[in-house]
Amino acid sequence: MTAQDRPTLDPRTAYDVISAEKYADWDPLLDTFDRLREETPLVWVEDPEHRHPPFWLVSRYEDAMRISKDNATFLNNPQTVVFSLTEGIEFAKSVTGGSPHLVASLVTFDAPIHMKYRKLTQEWFMPKNLRTLEHDIRELADKTVDRLIKAGPQADFCKLVSQPYPLHVVMQILGVPEEDEPRMLLLTQQMFGGQDEELNQSGMKDLPPEAITQLVAGAVKDFEAYFAKLTAEKRANPTDDVASTIANARIDGEPLNDRDMMGYYIIVAAAGHDTTSASTAGAMLALAQDPEQWARVREDRSLLPGIVEEAIRWTSPVQHFMRTAAEDTEIAGQKIAKGDWVMINYVAANHDPAQFDEPRKFDAGRSPNRHLAFGAGAHQCLGLHLARLEMKILFEVLLDRIETVELAGEPKRAKSTFVGGLKTLPLRVGVA
Repeated sequence: MTAQDRPTLDPRTAYDVISAEKYADWDPLLDTFDRLREETPLVWVEDPEHRHPPFWLVSRYEDAMRISKDNATFLNNPQTVVFSLTEGIEFAKSVTGGSPHLVASLVTFDAPIHMKYRKLTQEWFMPKNLRTLEHDIRELADKTVDRLIKAGPQADFCKLVSQPYPLHVVMQILGVPEEDEPRMLLLTQQMFGGQDEELNQSGMKDLPPEAITQLVAGAVKDFEAYFAKLTAEKRANPTDDVASTIANARIDGEPLNDRDMMGYYIIVAAAGHDTTSASTAGAMLALAQDPEQWARVREDRSLLPGIVEEAIRWTSPVQHFMRTAAEDTEIAGQKIAKGDWVMINYVAANHDPAQFDEPRKFDAGRSPNRHLAFGAGAHQCLGLHLARLEMKILFEVLLDRIETVELAGEPKRAKSTFVGGLKTLPLRVGVA
């Protein structure tokens, strides 16, 4: 296939789909995806100045679902699974000895190693085991809502609730002491908030790409140093938690190597926090914008699961993943060559009107709601049951104790192309 055969995105629109700032401006971004989905649902994105490798952008739900499920044709290796500038990819290779992945984890492994690693902790995150944690999660939810009420009647929901609450939950499951949680929050924000000066905690605005990459690499190093110490503790005195499982795990009879072990800790700690945080804030934004819906769900809790599921779709916290074609193939009538890089854009897919009627509308009664916010296929999110449970319990507590809720200012989204969502949500709450 020649370059002339590829439908190529114009430079201005290409900037829109890879710019962190554009993901903070939600409706115009969705407008862009609507146009692309209609005109060129599969389009080649390249930079004349070669600042990033070229890739195919997938915007239709049908195509995104097919690629997500076809883990033999579309691989998580050998290229990075997150969109990165060429400079960042080369930096990662320089510090890892050749891998484009700063972190080696479940999201970077392909078969057969992926399933071997996934099975190490899979039971921890299944509904049967999570039911034993409901009491502890509810206690954390109560303490979180206590802080919100104490700070009220006007407060930032993100800072007081949606950011700390999922962190508390996942750290408890992982086995990280409560006094270390602020450090984990900071490192998570540095990893996933590197493009947003208010979240990356750098004290700098308008970070150049190389500084962003180095900031993320520094957070990874700090994570690794912390979990190396935790590993020693869990090997000497194992307890009933995920960290002990990882520290003492064996694959094919051998202990995990240091890089894979650290990656496992990091993916559980970081991915288990930011994504649920974004969905939780998204749910509260939708309810704050619709006081009648808040009142209805207070009276009828059967609506709550629908609100949780719709919030996850509507927010789409993981905004994309990249895949690499293992062989020549075809998507949407377009030939894809072996080795081509492909972006599954979940924001676009989860707002596809061919799959979701009025996709920009928050519809708690949406059914079916087969969104792609958790991915699909072998790499479907390991923590999806935990995320749903966390949100359900938190909103049960909120609905019990908060009578009214309304916006008290303009919410702001994070500048991020990868994991994104609200970073501020000012609310005015009335206590029940």
